Amino acid sequence: MKETYLYEPLEGNKVKCKTCNHFCIIKDGGKGRCGVRVNEGGKLYTLVYGKLIAENIDPIEKKPFYHFLPQSFALSIATVGCNFSCPFCQNYEISQVWDGIVGIDEKPESVVKKAISYKCESISYTYTEPTVFFEFAYDTAKIAKENGLKNNFVTNGYMSKEALEMISPYLDAANVDLKGDEEFYRNLCKAKREPVIENIKKMKELGIWVEVTTLIIPEYNDSEETIRNIARTIKEIDPSIPWHISRFFPHFKMRNHYPTPVEKIKRAREIGFEEGLKYVYTGNIPGDEGENTYCPSCKKVLIRRFGYNILENNIIDGKCKFCGEKIDGVF
Repeated sequence: MKETYLYEPLEGNKVKCKTCNHFCIIKDGGKGRCGVRVNEGGKLYTLVYGKLIAENIDPIEKKPFYHFLPQSFALSIATVGCNFSCPFCQNYEISQVWDGIVGIDEKPESVVKKAISYKCESISYTYTEPTVFFEFAYDTAKIAKENGLKNNFVTNGYMSKEALEMISPYLDAANVDLKGDEEFYRNLCKAKREPVIENIKKMKELGIWVEVTTLIIPEYNDSEETIRNIARTIKEIDPSIPWHISRFFPHFKMRNHYPTPVEKIKRAREIGFEEGLKYVYTGNIPGDEGENTYCPSCKKVLIRRFGYNILENNIIDGKCKFCGEKIDGVF
């Protein structure tokens, strides 16, 4: 086990975890809500340091990132655990800790060496929630940066401000889930919405490239009012933030629910543009025009995609090949 980086000792051998916005008060012998941080004798330890449950090479488009190193590959890693317990989780087998800590032992240095050997341009901390394996992510990201690699988080955005500021010198990009309204967060995620919004703002202030993803679930966050509110929230932070609107398919505790109608996803994309966002994408609808990147000025196709594959790329030196418009992103 490794002692965690962000916690506060309290009276009676209790501790306050300061890694995410739950700020769990943990008694001696107890664990945080994530299930992977334990208080032993008044010290807080992580149970998942170097215990990788997943390690794959992915196209960056899979994260999804459409404006961060397009057509590149990322070495993607995860441990078990999450600080949310969403009933629709797509990776619940590894995000929810039920039968103890499992994973293959790995060191930060070896992760970086693998990324370099496989010619990946970045390391992605993904699949589960990178905040719960913050210590390993931090140590790996620091070494990766020293070796010319970039780092990205695929995250629910619920890390503490202190954690975000600590890793910000080494974090180049983040795709943040903005799941719905306050009621959605309270009822389905057992969390609050405002810390996520504040962290998106903070990421922009810190110079981290941000993209946002929303999974549209019928009857939960698919009303036009909710979708428009999410779009407005993103626009108020920065209209150049790409917004990925993904189609829901039945999973985990919501297996008996029904998939999002394609028309609902397409309408959500229209709403995003109506509210003034520059880049809005559809997800989980392979072949849809909403997978493509269009120039916000001349409206021509800049990047044509099918799933995770790029078929055409008309961005040259960060600009539209046709009209010279600067395209927001890391290219």
